[in-house]
Amino acid sequence: MISHLDHLVLTTKDETSCIDFYVRVMGMRLETFMGGSPPAPRKAFMFGQQKINLHIFGQEFEPKAQRPTPGSLDLCFIADRPLDQVIEHLNTCQWPIEEGPINRTGATSKIRSVYVRDPDQNLIEISELITV
Repeated sequence: MISHLDHLVLTTKDETSCIDFYVRVMGMRLETFMGGSPPAPRKAFMFGQQKINLHIFGQEFEPKAQRPTPGSLDLCFIADRPLDQVIEHLNTCQWPIEEGPINRTGATSKIRSVYVRDPDQNLIEISELITV
């Protein structure tokens, strides 16, 4: 019945820091679009064929989760480059790695991952697929 994830919504307390992290550190593209109820300018982080819609805590768009909460997400992203290059980039950005590299199990294969926190303290796992 379900084919793939189109987007998810991230709630932040600090829009500027959040945008900096997802654009500068994670390499996503910021896009502004019209959406919500009633329609209003919104922001999203684009990557691959997915996006993360951005909500500001206390100013969320309708409809929304029952209790939108900054810092409640635990997300895993597959990198478009080797994990060693991701680690170099994180170091260049002076973004601390909380754990890893470490081997884990992903949705389709084994993965090798590092963990960081975004400005809202969401746990962000960045991974490469392990091919045998």
